[in-house]
Amino acid sequence: MEVVIKLSQFLLSLSLLIVLHELGHFIPAKLFKTKVEKFYLFFDIKYSLFKKKIGETVYGIGWLPLGGYVKIAGMIDESMDKEQMAEEPKPWEFRSKPAWQRLIIMLGGVTVNFILAIVIYIGMAYVYGDTYIANSEVKDGIAVVNPVAEELGFKNGDKILELDGKEVEKFNDVAYDVLFAKKVTIERNGSVQDINLPIDLIDKMMDGKKAPLVSLRYPFVVAKVDDSSVNKDVLQKGDVIVSINGQKTKYADEVVAFAENNKGKTFDAIVFRDEKEQPIKIGFDKEGKVGVLTTSLSLSNLEKLGYYKISQEEYGLFESVPAGLQRSKDELGKYFTQLKAIFTPSTGAYKGVGGFYAIFDIFPNSWSWFAFWNITALLSIMLGVMNLLPIPALDGGHVMFLLFEMITGRKPGDKFMEYAQIAGFVILISLVLLVNGNDIFKIITGK
Repeated sequence: MEVVIKLSQFLLSLSLLIVLHELGHFIPAKLFKTKVEKFYLFFDIKYSLFKKKIGETVYGIGWLPLGGYVKIAGMIDESMDKEQMAEEPKPWEFRSKPAWQRLIIMLGGVTVNFILAIVIYIGMAYVYGDTYIANSEVKDGIAVVNPVAEELGFKNGDKILELDGKEVEKFNDVAYDVLFAKKVTIERNGSVQDINLPIDLIDKMMDGKKAPLVSLRYPFVVAKVDDSSVNKDVLQKGDVIVSINGQKTKYADEVVAFAENNKGKTFDAIVFRDEKEQPIKIGFDKEGKVGVLTTSLSLSNLEKLGYYKISQEEYGLFESVPAGLQRSKDELGKYFTQLKAIFTPSTGAYKGVGGFYAIFDIFPNSWSWFAFWNITALLSIMLGVMNLLPIPALDGGHVMFLLFEMITGRKPGDKFMEYAQIAGFVILISLVLLVNGNDIFKIITGK
């Protein structure tokens, strides 16, 4: 059932993005009286799942969910319709229109992508507001959850003050932002110091444990007690271990450290159970394990237990507009930072590039409109940026040739455009095989 929910969100998001992107080409084409022969969601190689002709346009759904397209008459595109191009230009064809009209038609798709992201972020600001933990509220510092962080010099309880000299105000984005930082300024036991991060940090992380470098410190919450556990008759699901041998264990890392230092021993302890503290006897096996699976608590429960104060900003209808615009700007900046890292081989970030499975995998197992719209907005930005790349067969390739025509007054020949389109297809197919092959590699290796 979880797979069905993930797949449903993935297909709905993908369909929405494709239809609106192609609509961005379709509407200006119609406004400039250019004939649109086909409007398809997904590709219809050999046959269609559905098609219906309305006016001069065939609307349909293909069987291959790798994208979609509009076929505009008189345009050298993925259809490679050489017969039509061999005829004399007709007034309703794309090639007969002024360069500025053709430019607007080609930019329509990516324009819609960026507008869609902005509209979603404005809507999310209005409906959900902004929930975050101020960095000043992380009073007991961070938890080191990845061995790579420990190797770099991070320790449980470090307080992250700055990233590349910029003060950290909200903790929510720390786990992401630290990946692209060069220097982290921390406070440890009242002393301020810097930790320099290697340029190949992302590469190191992909070769190790699948976990962020650092996170919030969470309490030790029992999710399940193993049948072989020394505490099978003592601990219960939902217990929060708050003290061992008179020593406060507010955080899970403190419980783990105590257990490792007291292998095979038993102590008096206190757990928080059914909203009250209860004394128990807790034991650790010869490997220093408690013998349970742990879980994390929701932010609201963490606040209720006094761990962190959750900040909530709410926006009115007009306030949500600048908030949504700022969020769009921030996410676009983050995406360009990622692209820079990907195209810098020394970072190793290119190894983490994924295809359709990677996109599918970021959707949650349970239906969440918040997550759906958040992911869809981000994918819309990604789709817009990727389509602007100056690769023939992409919108950016067509825009590049149109700008050349507008600047020089010379239009590239049809034969040249044919060859450019073929070269573009080869590049795109190679990229598709690369990123999706990377998905398969990661699934097989478990990275």
